[in-house]
Amino acid sequence: MTVALDLTGRRALVTGAGQGVGAGIATLLAAAGATVAVNDLVAERAEAQAAELRAAGGDANAAPFDVTDFDQVVDAVGGLGGVDILVNNAGNAGGDSWPGMVNFADSDPTDWDGFLRVNLYGVMNVTRAALPAMIAARWGRVVTIISDSARVGEPKMAAYAAAKAGAAGLMRAISKEVGRHSITANSISLGTMRTPLTEASWEGLDEQQTAARLGGYAVRRPGLPDDVAGLVGYLVSPGASWITGQTIPLNGGYSVAL
Repeated sequence: MTVALDLTGRRALVTGAGQGVGAGIATLLAAAGATVAVNDLVAERAEAQAAELRAAGGDANAAPFDVTDFDQVVDAVGGLGGVDILVNNAGNAGGDSWPGMVNFADSDPTDWDGFLRVNLYGVMNVTRAALPAMIAARWGRVVTIISDSARVGEPKMAAYAAAKAGAAGLMRAISKEVGRHSITANSISLGTMRTPLTEASWEGLDEQQTAARLGGYAVRRPGLPDDVAGLVGYLVSPGASWITGQTIPLNGGYSVAL
């Protein structure tokens, strides 16, 4: 039996969709018939990606705004007329203030804010703005992209892990608040990804260095945007209407558990 993903008539917002994983997710949702709002902090990236989706036959528009600015978020989501599907993909590993890998005992508290503002408060802002319309419509899907740094812990990335773990906790909490409205909320926990944003870190690695980086993965390759898009597509589909409050690993077997 073949089941096609049909999101015709659904309005989707994907944050951080101007490139990488977010662009892959937006591409799949548009191909499935959703009207996709492509968010990015950089307007040119959002507009370029939306144009690419339209050229492929999709219905898409640019929605540039800063997820860390609640007033901007509320205005933008209101301008969309509400959304049925929200994918919280926007994130960073500290942004311009990236302090490098450092033990938490040696970390500077002034560096924590760079992790928290986007990875936690950004998710809270956009989810808060999107939920009222979903509740009114009595249908909605929220998917938040987190990191295995949060799910299993990663040394020297404690503040980043804490922010991502907080976002997953938010999904679990709101899943219990809004499930009665036929709204689901889940997280996807990513392992090592290879995207245009991370490509520089892969360039120049020889076979041995690449193998060392992927040594902890049962499937010996990094994740790709299409891997994430496929799981997002399922979670927002009618077939996943009884899956909520979950953190689902997508990590090539980096961590396995019952």
